Amino acid sequence: MGSSKGVAQALEQRVLSLLGNAKYQPLDKTDLAKKLGVPVDQRAGFRKLLGQLEAVGKITRIRKDRYVLPQAADLIAGVILINPQGFGYVVNESGDGEGDVYIPASYTSTALHRDRVVARITDEPSPALRGSRKRVGKVIKILERANSRIVGTLQQSQKFYYVVPDDPRLVHDIYVPMAADGSGRRPVVNDKVVVRLEAWDNRHVNPEGEIIEVLGPARDPKVEMLGIIKKHGLPGDFPENVLREAGEIQSDIPASELNKRFDLRHLPIFTIDPEDARDFDDAIHVEQIKGGWEVGIHIADVSHYVRPRSALDREAFQRGNSVYLPDRVIPMLPERLSNGVCSLRPDEDHLTKSVLVRFDRNGRQKGFRLAATVIRSRSRLTYREAYERLISSSDDALTLDLKLAWDLASKLRQKRFQVGALDLDMPEVRVKVDQEGRAIGLIREENDISHQLIEEFMLLANEIVGRETKVRSIVSVYRIHEDPDPEKLMELRELLLSQGIEIGDLSNRAEMQKFLKKIAGRPDEGALKVSLLRSLRKAGYSGLSLGHYGLAKADYSHFTSPIRRYADLVTHRAFNVLLGRPNALKQLPRFSQLESICEHLALTERSAADAEREASRLKKLDYLESLLRKPHQFSGVVTEVRNYGLLVEVLDIQLVGLVHVSSLEEDFYTFDAVRRRLIGRRRKRTYQIGDVLPVRVARVDRFKQQVDFAITKRN
Repeated sequence: MGSSKGVAQALEQRVLSLLGNAKYQPLDKTDLAKKLGVPVDQRAGFRKLLGQLEAVGKITRIRKDRYVLPQAADLIAGVILINPQGFGYVVNESGDGEGDVYIPASYTSTALHRDRVVARITDEPSPALRGSRKRVGKVIKILERANSRIVGTLQQSQKFYYVVPDDPRLVHDIYVPMAADGSGRRPVVNDKVVVRLEAWDNRHVNPEGEIIEVLGPARDPKVEMLGIIKKHGLPGDFPENVLREAGEIQSDIPASELNKRFDLRHLPIFTIDPEDARDFDDAIHVEQIKGGWEVGIHIADVSHYVRPRSALDREAFQRGNSVYLPDRVIPMLPERLSNGVCSLRPDEDHLTKSVLVRFDRNGRQKGFRLAATVIRSRSRLTYREAYERLISSSDDALTLDLKLAWDLASKLRQKRFQVGALDLDMPEVRVKVDQEGRAIGLIREENDISHQLIEEFMLLANEIVGRETKVRSIVSVYRIHEDPDPEKLMELRELLLSQGIEIGDLSNRAEMQKFLKKIAGRPDEGALKVSLLRSLRKAGYSGLSLGHYGLAKADYSHFTSPIRRYADLVTHRAFNVLLGRPNALKQLPRFSQLESICEHLALTERSAADAEREASRLKKLDYLESLLRKPHQFSGVVTEVRNYGLLVEVLDIQLVGLVHVSSLEEDFYTFDAVRRRLIGRRRKRTYQIGDVLPVRVARVDRFKQQVDFAITKRN
């Protein structure tokens, strides 16, 4: 099997090399086979290979079915990201430095959001890109559909039933026949449903589909969350064999296991977690020792219970991570493990893997020890409780331990920024829901010193374990964040300069840090940080230690959350090798498997993040909708100015809405495209990026997942 795969890879390289040759003249599949000397009895496999290469966009066909590399024919293959307004961008994955390609709404053909497509680069300028260096393209082929099943709300016109997709980036309604789903349930208008999309080849008619599942009334909060789960392909209940395997795990720790471990139950160990947390996978202790500190980072030993290739392991890998929605958690591991056996609850003995690190008085690392341990947490603190103790004058033992921990953590934090780490942390606004799942309030969580204390020690453990597995050449998964694309940083710099923000060369890390310090405390700090984050590459996973740009660390792993992230479980198995555990090497994946493992984990991570973001946004819209008939006022900051209005972020909600230009009734406003501002024709008042405005909720559009604000007053 391995040798046939190697032959196929070699033939693929020969195909790409031939098509990339400067003297290559386009050939069809028959002439290509002859040119490459493919035997007649292997031609079927060769045609299959060409089809696979075309499907992923590595090669493409032009007139008379002749094959070329996409760039040779001014083509680009990639994933198209559609904006709710209809236009899109094809993400350039070639690494040629040319940047993404803008696709006007009229040129998207039948492409849907996240489809893999081929687009032809055109010479036509686009008014939407005036002054930009971006290329413009036209979709000519759909390589792969990303959305075979779509979740939406059933509606009815005079003659047709149609489904409005929940995702506003799926801009086309889907016509459906009225029929019962597979379970015999017949939908009614305003039900949330799942539609199987049929083949769609003509942009001038709407796509069609078949209702395959009726979820229930769209405005039911539980149904709304179920729609998000279905839309993002999140898992449901655990299979019976997984639950059975979890149920067979003993909660008591046998003496034989205790005898193998470093016993730390005498230490003043504690946990700090969110108020509503149920799975506690990390705990710490800090002690004053001669000449400095010793800190212990203790992580739930999930790998002791979840063995490779078991039913539990296979299910955990498929899930990839836990998902946290406003009204529920979709865990990676069954509750018996995630909230029981593995969770580091107080006053219970638990198995852990520990990183014990010594520091001198200046916060310089003097040595560390890795160990399999058993601990007993003395206290379970929430972030709020920890913060109140840290700023208090109390001198009880737990408070003194916390303050000792912060003394060290603050030094580590200071050193981290001195070597170039970026302060990209932002406050988080969570939605509080009642038992029915209805939004009843908002909770703003600042990244205060209680969060920073835990963050520094988790970063420390992740870095040490990542470095040790790399130095020892142990197969493991690393958390990576590659250096940013210089072109995207240049675009960001031009945007900031247009807003009057003086900024140097952002490819220089010191300038990046200077920029972050400059915007600290500004009303639009959050919006500017979001713009910066969009200019950076996304963090991901790799079998190679490629460093973490944002954290300024050469080696970095995910080790501290094995209850909720499968990547950490892989790292824990590598940790067993560092400890010299018997048979530990046999529990590791092969290096050749790491690429597919990392791709899968990146996919599940993205699905979880998208679902969490959408669920939070919908609940925030619920909350805002409840305010429509009540007097209220928010402080909002203008984050963008367009010809049709102001994009305003309400700081207390972390939600962006539109103040439409038509609602600015005190004057007639014109758009200054150069300075990105609106100017009143008579009174010469201006609205520009960074303005702080008092606003109220004017309208909530649940289909488009948008909110309109209106300015309440302005002196």
